[in-house]
Amino acid sequence: MTVEERGLGSGTDVLIRKVDSRLAALRAALHGPDLELAEELAARLREMILATARSSAADRARVRAAVHYFVQRRESRDARLPLRSLVAAQRAADRAARQLATPNPTP
Repeated sequence: MTVEERGLGSGTDVLIRKVDSRLAALRAALHGPDLELAEELAARLREMILATARSSAADRARVRAAVHYFVQRRESRDARLPLRSLVAAQRAADRAARQLATPNPTP
């Protein structure tokens, strides 16, 4: 019986496409430092996606959460809820990167 090596998978492709799609929309709307931040954040998220493609489910979930935070705009009819900023998405990516760098304690 042969065991096939697991490829990167469609989940990885989907996340990268989401990041690229959001970045394309931001390129049309942003200029200057904001656009630079969006470009850097997208590149960092792509790296994290590829780096965790064969990691544990928990690590992939952390990266997926950071990607979703970058991709999804929280638009609401309620004026009390602010829109998510790129800085907030950057914090989510930083948090995921820190958690990936910290080894999980063994029980």
